Order: sequence, then C-alpha cells, then structure tokens
Amino acid sequence: MPPSSPHSPLPDHPGPRRRSLLGAAAAAPVLASLAGAGSASAAPAPASDGAAAGRRALPGGGDLGPNVIVFDPSTPNIQGRLDEIFKQQESAQFGTGRYALLFKPGTYHGLNAQLGFYTSVAGLGLLPDDTTINGDVTVDAGWFDGNATQNFWRSAENLALVPVNGTNRWAVSQAAPFRRMHVRGGLNLAPDGYGWASGGYIADSRIDGQVGPYSQQQWYTRDSSVGGWLNAVWNMVFSGVEGAPAQSFPEPPYTTLESTPVSREKPFLYLEGDEYRVFLPEKRTDARGVSWGHGTPRGTSLPLSGFYVAKPGDSAAVLNQALEEGLHLLLTPGVYHVDQTVDVRRAGTVVLGLGYATLVPDNGVTALRVADVDGVRLAGFLVDAGPVNSATLVEVGPEGASADHSANPTTVQDVFVRIGGAGPGRATTSLVVNSRHTIVDHTWVWRADHGEGVGWETNRADYGVVVNGDDVLITGLFVEHFNKYDVQWNGERGRTVFFQNEKAYDAPGQAAIQNGSVKGYAAYKVADDVTEHEGWGLGSYCYYNVDPSIVQHHGFAAPNRSGVRFHGLLVVSLGGNGQYECVINDTGSPTSGTDTVPSKVAQYP
Repeated sequence: MPPSSPHSPLPDHPGPRRRSLLGAAAAAPVLASLAGAGSASAAPAPASDGAAAGRRALPGGGDLGPNVIVFDPSTPNIQGRLDEIFKQQESAQFGTGRYALLFKPGTYHGLNAQLGFYTSVAGLGLLPDDTTINGDVTVDAGWFDGNATQNFWRSAENLALVPVNGTNRWAVSQAAPFRRMHVRGGLNLAPDGYGWASGGYIADSRIDGQVGPYSQQQWYTRDSSVGGWLNAVWNMVFSGVEGAPAQSFPEPPYTTLESTPVSREKPFLYLEGDEYRVFLPEKRTDARGVSWGHGTPRGTSLPLSGFYVAKPGDSAAVLNQALEEGLHLLLTPGVYHVDQTVDVRRAGTVVLGLGYATLVPDNGVTALRVADVDGVRLAGFLVDAGPVNSATLVEVGPEGASADHSANPTTVQDVFVRIGGAGPGRATTSLVVNSRHTIVDHTWVWRADHGEGVGWETNRADYGVVVNGDDVLITGLFVEHFNKYDVQWNGERGRTVFFQNEKAYDAPGQAAIQNGSVKGYAAYKVADDVTEHEGWGLGSYCYYNVDPSIVQHHGFAAPNRSGVRFHGLLVVSLGGNGQYECVINDTGSPTSGTDTVPSKVAQYP
C-alpha cells in the first residue's frame, strides 16, 4: 500500500500511481469586426434555413435545462450555489449528477469555484477575458486524502482568472481539460500537500506566471503561452507552446515541438447579446500560441436555433430524428440511454456536450457513429459502456472509409470513453477511427480499474483505440488498462503527440496476457505493414498487482523501418509490480526491480 502521508514537493520525487488499491443552420460567419473571413474548412452544411426549419417536427434552440446554471455578476449568492454543487459532486466519482456552470461576460469578485466530478465551468464571452473571475477555479484532493490520481471528469474553459493568492490550483488527472483559459498569475497542478497527481491537458490557454507541475507525472500542453515551467517528473510534452522548456528528453524529460501540425479548437457556447450561439474555431496548421491572442478569433458561428437542445430522457430515435431534420445536437448535462446508434451522417454536424453529458448503449449497439463526410465536430461528452457487450462504442467513419478530408477534417475533442466503474460495462473496441485526416484532440479511453463491475473478464475490453484511417493525428492520447492492445494503429502516416498509458492492473497471470510468443500486448502497436508513422512523448506504465511476477516484453511495438519514428519513449514499473524487458521492440533497458524509475529511449530507430 502507498504511504498515507503526502510526498515531498521536490521535482525529483514522484510517487507511483496505484489507483486500484486506493479507491475503489448554415454556419453564420462571425461579424467581420470580430473575426474576419472564416475558414472554408469550418463551414457546416445548411442546418437553419427557413425552408428546412419549416419542415422540422422537432424545434431548434430552447431552454438549457436545470443542470446548466447561468450566472451574471448581479446573481445573488453565487458562492453558495457553487459550494452546494461541489458538496454534492466532490466525491461522486461514479454518480449520475452532471452540471455546467456558465458565467455571462462581466467581472466577478471573491469567488472560489471548487469543481467536483462531472462539473464544467465556462465563460460565455467570445474571448476568455470577456469573463473575469477575481478568484479561483479550484481542483484539489481533500476528498481522497490529498491524492489527486482519481480527479477525473471536470473542466474549465473560456475564463480569465485573477487568483486570490497569485496562483490557481488545478490538481487533476485524466479527462480534466483546461481550455481557452487566461490565468493572470501562476498555475499549480498538484494537490495541497503535493501528493500524487497523474494526468493533464492544457490547450489554447495563457498562463501569465509560472506553471508548477510538482508531483504531476505526465502532462501535455498544446498551442498555449506560459510564463515559465517549473519541473518535470516522467513525461512533459509541449507542442506550439510559447515559453515552453526547450527539448531535452531524456533528462529532464521535456519533449517540445515548436508547433502543432494541425489543430482546430473545440466548439464552445457563447452569448451574442442575449442570444446563445456556438462558435466553431477554424483549422490551423503549424499552430503556435493561443487562437484568441489578437482579440480576433477566427471561425464561424451557429445560432442555438440550429441545434436540437437534448435533455436526459431523449431517446436515440429522437436524437436521430433531429439529425435527419438538419439540426446539430447540444447534449445538456445528464445520462442518455440509447437503444440504437446515434448516426451522424451530414457533413459539418456538431455534437456538443455540456457538463459531461453521457451516452450509455443499453443493448450492445455502437453508441455513436459518423459517416465518411467532411467537418463533423464531436466534443465534450462521455460514452459509458453498457452491460451488453458492444463491438465498438464510437466509430468515426465506416470500415473502408477513403475520402480525403484534409481541407475539413472531423475533430473529436474531450470525448471520453469508460468501460466499467459506474457499473457493468463491456466493449470489444472503444474508439475506432476509419476516416482519413481525423483529428482526435484529447481523449481518455479507460477500462476501469476500480469502481463497480470491475474484473479481468467482468469489464472485458480488448482494444482501446483502433486507427484504420490514413493521415490521422492525435494530440493528447490517454488510454488505459485494456485486455489486449490499448492502441492499435493500422493506418498510414499517423501521428501522435503525447501518449499516456497504464497496462491492465488486474491480469490474473502471465498466460492471461500472452500474445503468441510475445510476453504481453504492447500498449501502442503500429501494424507490421505500416511504412510511415511518427510519435512524440509516449509513456507506458505497468502495475500488475494481482500477479507482480508478470513480465511485459515491451510497451511499444512497431515495424523497424526508417519511415516509422518515435521521439521520447519511456516505460515504468510501479514499485516492481510487473516488469518491462524493453521499451520498444527489443530496444531499451529493462525496468529496475522494485524501483519506480523509467527506462527511456530518446529516439527510435
């Protein structure tokens, strides 16, 4: 068992993660004065012209429901309401509560928005600085004795913060994005007491002061600006970040790309006057720094009337009817049980979730499927496997998809997948990407290692992410605990910037993970016939606590050819519970007995 006392905050003193023992309309262009010309790649198919609206049986727009709570600077007792929701959600890791806390543009004083599970906080301005909180948006780990390794499923977006003591605390692990934020001060990524923390994703944000990861074992920051970065533990990755540390892997373990090859920021809800709209940022290539830095966000805008505003209790048939009638989907907070696949067939469709809206397939169907069309945007929701095995949970493009989407790719952002934990769940494969040029930007695909319905066969899930499409880019890939390959990449010219993985804790013995003549399935497998692939900043960890004698041959497997390249690889055995013999293929030193020390390969081949 880990010690109950917190670890030292010293940068060179990480603590191993041991969760299983610790817890159980047509796109309307933005006004020229704001945005200039929108990118052609951002324009959806018509969805809100008058004729189409006249034919609809389902309405567009409407009330956002009781779990979307909207504040303005004159709202009385904002702090009391924030505290009430936090008290309910602080430790409700597998509960059904879902909340979006939205702040209208203006200035707020003296607030501390503590965020528990399934709680999102966001500003409703077009720019982060339109909504300024003189106070904090805080994630800490008091509920878990100072251990932040289970601080999942919460988010902050589109706000400016002026922290009370100069530094905001954001102690999170997986599935907790910090997007489009302006911190006028520093940012501390560790819990109070500097206990364990293991996750992290920042995008399109500006932190004026220093970012202090302290005990954070890995982190990915994309297209942002920081005033400084304090330390690195195992795997810190940056792409397109102004002020990032220089490339230095393996020591200190900074993997730094000057720019992000392709990015398109997540859609977001905002107010134009008294009307809600959804902003769709344009695609950027070789991106660096925030997308909103000059006060002129570029992209397009959709009225809320172009969306079916879904509520928990809406059936899959209703969601599909809305899509067929040309509406986009706004999933308000709650749990949606679907007995048929939600089919996204129209180019440019937006499916945007608020407050961790959750889709659960009840009868083994695929929860959501996208056709091989341009410009679909999936963002901000959770898919929770149901008790009947699904062959797949999310499918982007049909099998054999081959259309060129380079000008207008599909994006999958803050879409998280879970198998077990909240109850029985099974799925053979969680996320399958078949469409070319898809951008997956921040996902956590998780076969649960704690909670309800957890066991080697109970929440069986062989594959986490399978990429069949060519030219797919993933920025911020977190995949954990699958029975076989966590990631299997079959497409050509794939690229991954940052990968974090833990092999399944609960393997009953060596035979259970044996892959033919190979000891264990790699965390990240590139198919033998792939000729071009590249990855930066990838880590795999093992913690075989059921049988600590298990040997994993390697964390990464790929064809040995010049077009397949990796930069900044590492494997770690947590406390000697299982061992790696190599890092990638037959290259790299074995892990070191009971010492939780990474084995690293700076470049491969």
